[in-house]
Amino acid sequence: MFHISNGDSMKDLRYERIASNHKASENKGKNGIVAFVSGGILGALAEGLINFYSSIFDISRNDATSIMIVTFIFIASLFTALGFFDKLVNRFKCGLLIPITGFAHAMTSSAMDYKKEGLVYGIGMNIFKLAGSVILYGVVAAWFFGMIRYFIGGAL
Repeated sequence: MFHISNGDSMKDLRYERIASNHKASENKGKNGIVAFVSGGILGALAEGLINFYSSIFDISRNDATSIMIVTFIFIASLFTALGFFDKLVNRFKCGLLIPITGFAHAMTSSAMDYKKEGLVYGIGMNIFKLAGSVILYGVVAAWFFGMIRYFIGGAL
């Protein structure tokens, strides 16, 4: 059985005090406003892309929405691979991490981290390392809320 002596607990307290003095301060109000504005700009850009795609390609709004989502996935993955998506997130906060771009970033960064190990043991085994939990809980939540809707509102 291990026993912590007073000397060890004093070291822990001293370490905690030093660490708290050097911890970066966070302005949650400012971060929230920046995320809100940048997320709004991203939403406006998405709406602009939908209107652009539907008018240029003469397609329905639903089809244009799908193309806009693919565009956002491509841009997020490209920026992650080029190494500056994280810098943009640091500047614009979580407003850039709307679900689809955050998911693309998680998958691309995992793939990039392990690309040197090869296609199977590197990228194939690790691409869902960060995104796997999102997929798991997304499927579970969809099933759970689908069951609630089925029992309350009936099958539609």
